[in-house]
Amino acid sequence: MNTLNLLLDQLEAYISLKDKRNEMVSKASVGWQIDHSLKVFIAVCNWIENSNPADYKKQLNFWRLILFPLGYIPRGKARSPKSVLPPEVITTEDLINQLKVARHHAKRLKSLPQNAYFKHFIFGMLTSKQTLRFLEMHTNHHLKIIKDILKPER
Repeated sequence: MNTLNLLLDQLEAYISLKDKRNEMVSKASVGWQIDHSLKVFIAVCNWIENSNPADYKKQLNFWRLILFPLGYIPRGKARSPKSVLPPEVITTEDLINQLKVARHHAKRLKSLPQNAYFKHFIFGMLTSKQTLRFLEMHTNHHLKIIKDILKPER
């Protein structure tokens, strides 16, 4: 749980740089990366908090088996659902508000039953523990992109 809070702190630290871009790294700005990460975090938390643990079915998933131990999500391989795409204009106020909501959810994740689940379009049904791992991986994925956007050009 501490890891998620530290990742949210890192996202917050980049809010002041939300308008920075580097087309060589990504077509999207730092703000886009932050907004998307927070939208995914909140949507996943909403899903798992409202899931019925009795509906969880254990499934073998090739991509989860490979990528979860590595803690890695490849760049540019998947498209985000429309529901978690950032708006045209990303405001500091909106990012701060989303961050507050994400932190509220992070506190609630500790108390979820083991078989509370989130259904990911690639990784399949994820238990609460696997969902925490996914949130870590996804947030880290976008933090790495942010860091690459902000690297000085050589």
